[in-house]
Amino acid sequence: MDSVKIIFFDIDGTLVDPESGMISDKTILALTRLKERGIKICISTGRAPSEVPDFGGLTFDAYCTYNGSLCYAGSEILHSNPIPSQDVAQVLKNAAGIGRPAAVATRSRLAANGWDPDLADYYRLAKLELTVAPDFDAACREDVYQILVGCRRDEHAALIREAQGVKIAVSWDRAVDVIPANSGKGIAIARVLAHFGLEASQAMAFGDSQNDLEMLRAVGVGVAMGNASPEAKSAADVICGPVSQDGIYHYCLELGLI
Repeated sequence: MDSVKIIFFDIDGTLVDPESGMISDKTILALTRLKERGIKICISTGRAPSEVPDFGGLTFDAYCTYNGSLCYAGSEILHSNPIPSQDVAQVLKNAAGIGRPAAVATRSRLAANGWDPDLADYYRLAKLELTVAPDFDAACREDVYQILVGCRRDEHAALIREAQGVKIAVSWDRAVDVIPANSGKGIAIARVLAHFGLEASQAMAFGDSQNDLEMLRAVGVGVAMGNASPEAKSAADVICGPVSQDGIYHYCLELGLI
């Protein structure tokens, strides 16, 4: 497929096996061969920049972090879209109202104002330990790109009530990322494509969860992992094998991309 010039990859459940927490050797090999073939590879994740795992020294051409709210290529910032400060305050108030602690994600760190099992387990998905930040209020005065809250679907509406500038991104059923309303992986991909002078028809993306829906629809070929949610599979053009069976490697090999 000579028309594919750039590929976007989610991390959790796509590049990283959620069961083992590992990136397989074949996945690393696929990424390496794509770069060798001149195909740009990009991360598109809900994680913070500091939470992007080590890919064996492999460098990506662009990183879309915080569900697309902060995107960069090397040292160049391509897109920076923090949550309006009044909405940060409202979401934190709402979270307290439903008895939930929250963590704010700034450019350099995560800072939490409390602990509960759901939020702690959400941290552990990224191999982090949840601790309470003594300077949480100071972190809230920085640019906040995302707010992490452990909660269930029936709490979503209450969490963002009266916060007009935000929306919810879901990648796990026990927690959410609150992001700017005018953000998302689809918007981030458009910014990256413009930066490299590429069209959506020249792009491919791999994802597995609900926060990947915009991404899968924003490219020429959206590929859902075999372990993907039903919503992601419906949004995709193609379904490859699951991450646990090196779905990305085998799909790229089958298409002659590597």
